[in-house]
Amino acid sequence: MNPRTGQHTRVAAVLFDRDGTLVEDVPYNGDPARVRPLPGARRAVELLRGAGVATGVVSNQSGIGRGLLTETDVRRVNDRANTLLGGLNTWVYCPHAPEADCPCRKPRPGLVIEAARRLGVAPSQCVVIGDIAADIQAAHAAGAQGVLVPNAATLPGEVEAAPSTAPDLLTAVRRILAETRGDRP
Repeated sequence: MNPRTGQHTRVAAVLFDRDGTLVEDVPYNGDPARVRPLPGARRAVELLRGAGVATGVVSNQSGIGRGLLTETDVRRVNDRANTLLGGLNTWVYCPHAPEADCPCRKPRPGLVIEAARRLGVAPSQCVVIGDIAADIQAAHAAGAQGVLVPNAATLPGEVEAAPSTAPDLLTAVRRILAETRGDRP
């Protein structure tokens, strides 16, 4: 349900944060061999695909801007994750360091807006699932919905402030699909 309108909204796309949401968070990972999907991630993508909902990834990759990774490293890791997860429709990342003050780095809306554009949907038809407040803030800044799936890196205050949370990724996706159909969760 769209919290702004109180109406059931047809979710056209679900956009995931990468590290800590879809795959294990390995700081500044440039090695595809270290990519490990989180429990339920592949099934979550399969459920969305089966329901005709587009999928994408929106990820800050400041290691590029900091000189710790190359764009090729990030693309190779993304390609490996994409294979292990069964294929998502688009992958968008911010290569800038935090101090670059770019419009794409979460919590700003640029990544969400670009992913929606690539998928041919309005940001308002998207749900962003992530593990930290910046993911949810980027969703709201773009006009999308956000669902926080907390993990060990999520601060307690982020959980308290989140308008929507789920205990795990698979539960988040099942709720989104149920709400899209108008089912009661």
